[in-house]
Amino acid sequence: MSKKPTILFTDDEGTFRNIMSKELDRMGYNVTCCASGQETIKNMQERDYDVAILDMNMPVMNGIETLKKVKTIEPTTEVIILTGQGSIENAVQAIKLGAYDYLTKPCQLKELDLLLQRALEKRKLSRENFHLKTLVHDVQKPSSMIGNSPAIKAVFKMIDKTAPSDVTVLIQGESGTGKELAAKMIHQYSKRADKPFVIVNCATLQESLLESELFGHVKGAFTGAAESRVGLFEIAEGGTLFLDEIGELTVNTQAKLLRVIQSGEIRRVGDNRVITVDARIIAATHKNLPLEVKEGRFREDLYFRLNVITLRLPSLRERKDDLTALIQHFLQKFCKGERTMDMHPEALHAMTLYDWPGNIRELENTIERTVVLADGNIISIEELPDNIRGRTYEHYGKNGEIALSEVEKNHIIQVLKEKNWHKPLAAKTLGISLKTLYNKMKMYNIDL
Repeated sequence: MSKKPTILFTDDEGTFRNIMSKELDRMGYNVTCCASGQETIKNMQERDYDVAILDMNMPVMNGIETLKKVKTIEPTTEVIILTGQGSIENAVQAIKLGAYDYLTKPCQLKELDLLLQRALEKRKLSRENFHLKTLVHDVQKPSSMIGNSPAIKAVFKMIDKTAPSDVTVLIQGESGTGKELAAKMIHQYSKRADKPFVIVNCATLQESLLESELFGHVKGAFTGAAESRVGLFEIAEGGTLFLDEIGELTVNTQAKLLRVIQSGEIRRVGDNRVITVDARIIAATHKNLPLEVKEGRFREDLYFRLNVITLRLPSLRERKDDLTALIQHFLQKFCKGERTMDMHPEALHAMTLYDWPGNIRELENTIERTVVLADGNIISIEELPDNIRGRTYEHYGKNGEIALSEVEKNHIIQVLKEKNWHKPLAAKTLGISLKTLYNKMKMYNIDL
């Protein structure tokens, strides 16, 4: 959910404070009012604010002293100083100490609103610049899944329906089926596409580090915390946080994640301040979460929070019709335009017989390996890994003897079936002319 900008307004005059509280609220801001510098500091220690408006002349702790402490607690909070005509020199000093700007009292509401908008924009840019130093934003061309099979078409349809909303999505599928790619597509087709897409692999981080990675920490929060650090929830502000392999989270971390999803608020490790965050959650797992819930390894309430929309990705063996297109895609990717490569029909047939337990990731790795090791521009069956070639030999007998013409015939039939016997499309896929396809169909007695 999007949030209103948070304003901390401090003035020791009660009547003026009450008027400004109502006016700022009417202008669309979430306002917290304070009567003193000490109260301001207490509030800053409890939660995060976008802008603090401080009166210069306050008893005990004036605006300059309050400004210094505000900037110590949260350097990215912008500060606007309210001052009388006789204290402009002090206001200039405040700007040198880090205040965004100042206004003289009494101020025009329109002028204050304009100044607040500029201060909020500066805070947004400051935070984004800081975040970009921590995380390199993905600026590659939009990712897309490849295929035309009924199974993958169902995935595309679900992504199209899901992406425009902010609803939480749970992606399920075997390892290597492209869960991260599906999450990227949801982000790229959403209203948050120009904001960060942040990936957290829950399986690779120790529990002691995971909380710090997700929520951030303050300096001295634990041994080795030499400086404060923002967490990935803050880095994903306005964008999408992708929690990959969420089934690997410990029950303790699951409880903390549930609180964040419910409230939209986080606390950095070692800090009592509440920070409001706005990030869409997409989670993924290869585990059977209902079974994990039943056996007590995953919280039922978190599962229900995540499982608003479920997107199931098919395994590669469920979408063998897409294999040829995927192979061509990876060949182009790893050849990098330096050469053109293709699969020998016998090699391609061997790959269609293989079950691909590692799914698309295994296929991609296989093509990359084959491109590197291949001697020519046509990848032969001998250049495929043993485990893939072995399936071909099992299929045709231990001696592996089969006529090349039989391989070619079977491959042509397979491609024709994939293209619903549309001959021009089949010829294009096979890399031959339509006339050649007709000749081969006649030679091999291939008929509808």
